[in-house]
Amino acid sequence: MNIHLGVVGDASCLAIVREISKEYPDFSPQYFEVQSLEQVTPIMNAFAIKMDMWLLLGQQEYAFVQTKIKPQQPVFYVPYRGASLFKVLCRIFYMHKLQVSDLSFDTVPYKDIIRGLEEMCIVYEGLFSYVDSSVYKSVEEIADRHYAFWKQGKTKAAVTCIGAVQTLLEKRKMPVFRVLPVRLSIRSMFFNMLREFDLQIVRDAQIAVQVFEFDMLRHTEKIYSADEMYNEEIKLTQKLIAYAMSIQGSLKPAGQGRFFVFTTRGMLSGITKQFTVMPDMGKFGFQEEELIACGIGIGLSASQAELHAVLALQQASRCGRGSWMVYSDQQMITGPLGKNEQLTYMSISDDLLKMSQKTSINSKTLGKIAAIVQKQRSPLLSAQQLARYLHILPRSARRILTQLEEAGIAVVAGKDNPGLRGRPKNLYAIKIGQD
Repeated sequence: MNIHLGVVGDASCLAIVREISKEYPDFSPQYFEVQSLEQVTPIMNAFAIKMDMWLLLGQQEYAFVQTKIKPQQPVFYVPYRGASLFKVLCRIFYMHKLQVSDLSFDTVPYKDIIRGLEEMCIVYEGLFSYVDSSVYKSVEEIADRHYAFWKQGKTKAAVTCIGAVQTLLEKRKMPVFRVLPVRLSIRSMFFNMLREFDLQIVRDAQIAVQVFEFDMLRHTEKIYSADEMYNEEIKLTQKLIAYAMSIQGSLKPAGQGRFFVFTTRGMLSGITKQFTVMPDMGKFGFQEEELIACGIGIGLSASQAELHAVLALQQASRCGRGSWMVYSDQQMITGPLGKNEQLTYMSISDDLLKMSQKTSINSKTLGKIAAIVQKQRSPLLSAQQLARYLHILPRSARRILTQLEEAGIAVVAGKDNPGLRGRPKNLYAIKIGQD
């Protein structure tokens, strides 16, 4: 096994990982030293094709990559909590004789710091100073906040997980302690990456089925005989054969404009960039107006994958002409691919079934609403937003939101005024789809 691993971090963290990686011969790591988030994007873009997975040695880098870059390969990071935090706190408390109230912290979630102090049986009074890295995003802002606490006399030292922040504070002569990942955490991450690579091989080998539905009657004004219709079908079949061969698949015509292509999940994941975009069908000679919809089904067997493909096609047909949807073996629905309103949601769950019984809204619609809330990272939703995602009329969306409000699943939380004309519209706080 030869797993190409890209490791991104500052010099201190890279040195630890270099040492540990020698224990794992299955990996061929390549190391990239960075001092700022701006350096991460060009590195990951330049080496995207060469890497099987990435290991990021900072929580900031991980959050940045997940929101800004969204690479096709799996991305891992070593969390700065637990033993990593305990190690530096022990040094601070027992060697430097400082108290919790003397310190300002960043990166590690506030609740994890409290939990860590409780597990160490450390008693402290009041709140400690905290620099929220989700608010202060740049290293300069984070360093400035630590420095302000110190200059104001609120703290005596900073505890940071970010190498660049440590450097900036040391230049200002402020006492600072760095939280570094412990070797046990890194070994655990290498084990997780090995397991994920094995699972990915299994997932990529799963059977995947595409079902295409084409508009065979779009040129009826130009077709005057059954032979001409048959000739159009032959042309379409030839294009699909070329497409199927490109993904190492096989074609199965089903009649009346429907065609099945059998391949593997790995192949389809590659051409759709992990099921986020539609593949370029134009290079096989397809015209945009030909395709009515496409459904992709993943399954543990050919029959299950074929069934899921048909279900995905039904969903895609409701999302507008030319839409693509995916139905996975775990009953997760994704799509429409490549659209701003693309969502991933569960087709059915016990919680959604219970809500469906309370509201008379079907569980699939509730699943979509939950996915919208998660995608927006906000529970606030207007009828116009809901209508756009569900491909329905605004009045139908208002009816759904009213039913959710009556069932106690949504509450009016404010007004949304899209412009100078018209009355402000209700904004609803949705109580599903939140972590």
